[in-house]
Amino acid sequence: MDINVYFSDVFGVDPDLVEAYGAFNISLINDLPLFIDPFLLFNSKKPEYQILHDEILRYVAFLRDMSIEGVINPGLLKNWFVFPEVKQNWLGYSEMGNDGHGLGIDFARSINKNLNQIFLNFGNETITKGSHLEKLCLIKAGVGRDNISDFTTNLIKGYLLEYTQKFAQNHIRQRIRRNFAVERVYFNYETRSWVSKRFDLPIYNGNFVVLTPRDILTKDDTWINKSDIVNRFYDVVVAIPNQQLRAQINQYFAMNLPRRKKKDGKSYKQPSKKEIAEAVSHVITEYPEFIDYYIRFKEDNGDEAKSVSETRVQEVENLFVRELSGLIHTLIVKSHFYKTGSDTIDECYQRVLFLKDVIENKDGYRIFYIKGEPLKRESDLHIMFRLTWFATPSDVSPETNDGRGPVDFKISRESQDKTLVEFKLAGNSKLKQNLAKQVEIYKKAHDTDKAIKVILFFTYDEEQKVKAILKELDIENEKYMVLIDARNDNKPSASIA
Repeated sequence: MDINVYFSDVFGVDPDLVEAYGAFNISLINDLPLFIDPFLLFNSKKPEYQILHDEILRYVAFLRDMSIEGVINPGLLKNWFVFPEVKQNWLGYSEMGNDGHGLGIDFARSINKNLNQIFLNFGNETITKGSHLEKLCLIKAGVGRDNISDFTTNLIKGYLLEYTQKFAQNHIRQRIRRNFAVERVYFNYETRSWVSKRFDLPIYNGNFVVLTPRDILTKDDTWINKSDIVNRFYDVVVAIPNQQLRAQINQYFAMNLPRRKKKDGKSYKQPSKKEIAEAVSHVITEYPEFIDYYIRFKEDNGDEAKSVSETRVQEVENLFVRELSGLIHTLIVKSHFYKTGSDTIDECYQRVLFLKDVIENKDGYRIFYIKGEPLKRESDLHIMFRLTWFATPSDVSPETNDGRGPVDFKISRESQDKTLVEFKLAGNSKLKQNLAKQVEIYKKAHDTDKAIKVILFFTYDEEQKVKAILKELDIENEKYMVLIDARNDNKPSASIA
């Protein structure tokens, strides 16, 4: 049985060849949770990456200048500011397939409105070593890693296409390549318009595939990001060379922190993370130059960005590519795992148990942690589950909504055979309510009596909480109630997580 999950499988090339080329061996079933970080272009010693970063800055400066000139008509706003997701690179956080949202008209209007304020001194910075697109996500609410990555990917698309074409022409058979006319590859500043170009690329399901160099990829967040500016607040303040400004920022920060006495009336409660974040936000409003000092701090520690990204990319590869691929092969040889089960409930249950084994016994739990702290994010679990469904006659539909709310997955085989799979985090405050009612409602809405509930826990306390709830609801022995242990304090390799 052929296993066509990853790029190397589909196009018949050795995975080591893809790695030697410097590319990430993507899945062609589902996006993998990686994205391009523009800081890795800025900080790279490779001249071609530095050129790419300069081209990004040039285009942002062009948009800034157009915004300053006056009102941009709707057609040009769409042409210059709206970008689709480059879904052909199979990277991002889509939980089904590779379709993302891209940068739509709302993002375009927001950027157009704010560019001439945020990037007024773009290219002429005095505090930072260079200009950074990520500054936008520090100032503008609602602009995050996906926006920055989609923007960056679109602006370096020409390079990625050339990069893929070179590999394809050297290593992929001509019968599984096609000559594609790709839109919006380069921007012509003379005509102020995007230019198309033809490329000889790998073809999969009627569309081309794009490879991405692994050394510009990261996971979880860009090196310069909004949550980090809060976490690194004190480090940044210490690094500010102006003593007077340091004192003013420290004083203003302290003024904006609540001081609540404990019940004993003698000591004060420590402010919460939310209160600290709000105080930092006030500092940024009052002293906007703090953002530039933060960026300079991140520039000065840029080598760490490379090592952190390499680690995160390696973890994604180990789990989503190497580990899952190896286990798939083993299951096929030893247990005929991917042969059609008697029905969808059997198919789903076997895959859930497979996922449980990967997380609990194959170091899969590590994907949920950063520096020892759990991310507690269902999306990674959804991607792992989706990757187990490459060989099945069943239809796999995520977040299906039949009028009573979305269910994580509906697995169906003809109209009368449907199974619902719902994933929950043990830390969910409404877990008991969800377990008691939610899936039962879903089953009625989807006209099925088959459902599997999967609960992921990260601590001993969460484990005990879940077991107590299951006992109270009298479902602790329910076969299709599956608990997955993602703790990092009870695994042999916890010390390196």
